[in-house]
Amino acid sequence: MSRKIFYLINPISGNIKKDAFLDDLKKKTLAQQASYEIIPTNAKGDYQFLRPRIDNEKITDIVIVGGDGTANQVISELRDAPVNFGIIPMGSGNGLAYAAGIPKKFNKAVDTLFTGAARLTDAFYINKSFSCMLSGLGFDAYVAHNFANKAGRGLINYTQQSLLHYFKAHPYQFEILLEDFSFYTEAFFISIANSNQFGNNFKIAPSASLNDGLLDIVIVQKMNKARLPFALLKQIRGNNKLQKIVEEMSNNNVVYFQTPHLKIRNLKLAPLHVDGEPQETEKEFSVTVIKNCFRLIQPA
Repeated sequence: MSRKIFYLINPISGNIKKDAFLDDLKKKTLAQQASYEIIPTNAKGDYQFLRPRIDNEKITDIVIVGGDGTANQVISELRDAPVNFGIIPMGSGNGLAYAAGIPKKFNKAVDTLFTGAARLTDAFYINKSFSCMLSGLGFDAYVAHNFANKAGRGLINYTQQSLLHYFKAHPYQFEILLEDFSFYTEAFFISIANSNQFGNNFKIAPSASLNDGLLDIVIVQKMNKARLPFALLKQIRGNNKLQKIVEEMSNNNVVYFQTPHLKIRNLKLAPLHVDGEPQETEKEFSVTVIKNCFRLIQPA
């Protein structure tokens, strides 16, 4: 079966001029004897107009040229369509792409589209919001809200925002409700992860898998702020093993466990991000994994 590809290109993701790559993208696609069309993304995230074209034209692949926010919008709208999704990472973080092993370099990422394999990938709901990568409450969401208001994009600008607001960071109060256990915590942030990372290979959930039917929950609890970088470094290095939820966990700076679903009561209205994009926060969140949600092209 010959492949027919829609390339959805986000013109503002990252800080790279994409015109320089379009010729290579076209040449590599034609060399594979695949037909294609290049379509710009839209700020509203409305891709329903593609559905009749997918059916009528027998489109096989939707390839996202952009970052995690664009991937969220496209996959959320079209995940039940009979297509495979590909990613050419050009965002500020690219957490989903890097968790899937998709190369950073443009040419190698394009090659993966034609040499890789489509694998079923999980996602999750946080209340009614769809997330295919990682969502969170607290400090990282606060940074995401401020970053969204800046003109510049890219890793350098995101890092600057993180460092700028680090000294203002403060813990928030939460109640965590699991099937047979609940507890209160004061935490700088809570990450709900299907991928293993925020992006840029910052692996906040080292044991996470894109297709295990589980969410990795990372709670960075209240501690002396001078100890916070060391606690995070221990977590991203994988030194913190997955924990069983027991009362003694209050002694841990970082609580790390897996579950298919949970509820979070957001007692102090900590800010929220979904796949790196700021969202309106709520008093309570119900979080549930969506097993085998979509097919993502990954390295073979």
